[in-house]
Amino acid sequence: MNIEFLSTVAVIAPEPTASRELYVSALGLPLESQGDGYHHSEQIAGCKSFGVRPLSQAAEACFGTPRWPGAARAASQHRIRC
Repeated sequence: MNIEFLSTVAVIAPEPTASRELYVSALGLPLESQGDGYHHSEQIAGCKSFGVRPLSQAAEACFGTPRWPGAARAASQHRIRC
């Protein structure tokens, strides 16, 4: 298999501020704020779209509530599409 690029990397961040510090400050990724704690870039080599989304937004999209359901479901942490 020869993977030429990743289509999407979506990191789900329980602590958006700490995650932004890691990806932007420590790793130097060129992420731009899209509002509401979401950070995104289409300027990372080998990846068409890279985003860091707050857990509350992922919960809202999946379950219709900003709180991730109880311990019965583990919180999603990332999604990668090739």
